[in-house]
Amino acid sequence: MNLFDCSQLQKLPTSIGQLTTLQTLNLSDYSQLQELPTSIGQLTTLQTLDLSHCSQLQELPTSIGQLTTLQTLDLSLCSQIKELPSSIGQLTTLQTLDLSYCSQLKELPTSISQLTTLQTLDLFHCSQLKELPTPIGQLTTLQTLNLFDCSQLQKLPTSIGQLTTLQTLDLSNCSQLKEFPTSIGQLTTLQTLYLSNYS
Repeated sequence: MNLFDCSQLQKLPTSIGQLTTLQTLNLSDYSQLQELPTSIGQLTTLQTLDLSHCSQLQELPTSIGQLTTLQTLDLSLCSQIKELPSSIGQLTTLQTLDLSYCSQLKELPTSISQLTTLQTLDLFHCSQLKELPTPIGQLTTLQTLNLFDCSQLQKLPTSIGQLTTLQTLDLSNCSQLKEFPTSIGQLTTLQTLYLSNYS
C-alpha cells in the first residue's frame, strides 16, 4: 500500500489492522499525521514501514513491537519524535532503522540492543542525542552506524568495541565528542571511519 504524498490526510482508519497480508506500507510525506492507530500492530506480515517526512508524527504506538517480520523502518525527517517505545526491541527481524533528521530525538531505548539482525542504524543529524545506550554492543550484525552531525553526542559507550561486524562508522561533526573509548580498537572489520570536523 502506497500513500505517498497524501499530505492532507490526518489519520489512518483503525481497520487498517485488518490488512493481514500487507508487506509494504508507505506513508512517506504524510505530513499531517500525528499518530498511528494501535491496530497497526496487527500487520504481522509487514516487512517495510516507511514513515519518512511525517513531520507531525509525535510517537509510535507500543504495538509497533508486534511487527515481528519488519525488516525496514524509516522514520527519517520525523522531526517531532522525541523517543521510541521500548517495544521496538521486539522487532527481531529488523535490518534497517533510519532515524536521520529526527532532530528532537533525545535518547534511544536500551531495548534497541535486542535488534540482533540490525545491519544499518542511521542517526544522521539527530542533533539532540547525547549518548548511545550502554548495551549497543549487542548489535552484533551491525555493519553501518551513522552518527554524522550528532552535535550533542558527548561520548561513546565502551561496548562499541563489541560491534564486531561494523564496517562503516561516521562521527563527522560530532563536535561535543572529546575522546574515543579504547575499545574502538577492537573494531577489526571496520573499513571506513569518518571524522571530519571532529573536535
